[in-house]
Amino acid sequence: MAVHTAAGRLARSSCMSRSSRSKSSHRWLREHFADPYVKKAQAEGLRSRAAYKLEELIERDRLLKPGMVVVDLGAAPGGWSQYVRQAMGDSGRVVALDILEMPPLAGVEFLHGDFREEAVLSQLETLLDGQRVDLVLSDMAPNMSGVDAVDQPRAMYLAELAMDFADGHLRPGGTFLIKLFQGVGFDDYVRELRRRYDRVVIRKPAASRKRSPEVYALAQGKRAQIK
Repeated sequence: MAVHTAAGRLARSSCMSRSSRSKSSHRWLREHFADPYVKKAQAEGLRSRAAYKLEELIERDRLLKPGMVVVDLGAAPGGWSQYVRQAMGDSGRVVALDILEMPPLAGVEFLHGDFREEAVLSQLETLLDGQRVDLVLSDMAPNMSGVDAVDQPRAMYLAELAMDFADGHLRPGGTFLIKLFQGVGFDDYVRELRRRYDRVVIRKPAASRKRSPEVYALAQGKRAQIK
């Protein structure tokens, strides 16, 4: 009898969990389609609302110049690459990478692969062919489970890989812009950025949802040597 009772509780708990996830999903969908940035992106033919986060960050700090070499990590569906390509016109290079497929964008070189794999990093280096990068963008994020103890270490690991990439490929004086999630490891990461760059600031663009723990670290003036 006790076994059946426990099983019943487990089944009810499972149903409640599914119901909770379903309500959360429906709430997210309602908010998403009511979002003014989503509507604006659709009206202006942009691939994602994330383009407005980048637009604010770039315009505020005047990050883009004609002829720059820009690498966009975690690029899919292509909102950031699309904005950068349009802003620079026909000049410079935009190299994008993501584990997800991304429909082609004119003037954007796309590499499909997992940034955590050495083979993919080697392909990216081959694509750059020794060319130094002026601006590294990273909007990478792991698939979120909703469990902070799992999600935050995964996010910080990706951030560390992006920092390593910038260390090796960004020219002296170059700029690194990365999405971070506030939590364990955040403060240490920002301290590491301050050892590498002349100026580091934390931004929260208007298009970033207020309840989200995401912020953007802008690191400018890459030093020739780490302090």
